[in-house]
Amino acid sequence: MNIRILVAVHKPYWMPADDCYLPLHVGHKGKADLGFQGDDTGDNISAKNPHYCELTGLYWAWKNMPKDVEYLGLVHYRRYFTRHEVHHVEKRKAQVLTQADFEQLLQQAPVIVPGKRRYYIETNRSHYNHAHHTDGLDLAETIIHEQCPEYDEAFKTVMNRTWAHMFNMFVMRRDLFDAYCSWLFAILSELEKRVDITGWNTYESRIYGFVAERLLDVWLEKNHVPYHEQNISFLEHQNWLKKGSSFVMRKFQGRRYG
Repeated sequence: MNIRILVAVHKPYWMPADDCYLPLHVGHKGKADLGFQGDDTGDNISAKNPHYCELTGLYWAWKNMPKDVEYLGLVHYRRYFTRHEVHHVEKRKAQVLTQADFEQLLQQAPVIVPGKRRYYIETNRSHYNHAHHTDGLDLAETIIHEQCPEYDEAFKTVMNRTWAHMFNMFVMRRDLFDAYCSWLFAILSELEKRVDITGWNTYESRIYGFVAERLLDVWLEKNHVPYHEQNISFLEHQNWLKKGSSFVMRKFQGRRYG
């Protein structure tokens, strides 16, 4: 299989040695060179990286990767698909999937996604609304209804779930990849025209990346695309106490945007 997994990166960092990985400097336009392929060649939206995050790399791949690439994927420089979760951060690097691993998994299903992230006491809709400005998801729902109303039911189904496949990480067969990107970027392009992010902080200004995280499952649901869930690992230590405390505070103190 001809598989290319983009590794979205914006600073020097460890990279897996397997040839299926392509380190891609996202938001490269106007930035110092890191020695990696930049997302500002050919047809690109590199300059929009502060608001699109890793999606500028996804767009670049959609528009510029050779057509003989049969499967395309996206991971992050600190977050990868792995065989198993291990405690020691350095040992996680040895668990990062290889070309052979991907080939085996893609024989089972044409799409690989992260294992479910479960919220338990939150739906996808309420989780988004407690964590971000509500405008992004609300307007995305409106745009979907206007542009592709056949997705309305899938949108409602996904928003009412208490789990999701997050991080804009996946590997897809090329025809599915192209179809998903065409659908996704049409929605995000229209969302750009309608949402006013003036005055939003740096974090919240990453709106299009946040919205896209919720739309992957909508597309999979509507199109009945079979997928395989795979473990993912973060290559740095995470403060789970801080993360959990912030989540509970947002939920029970009613902190929300919009």
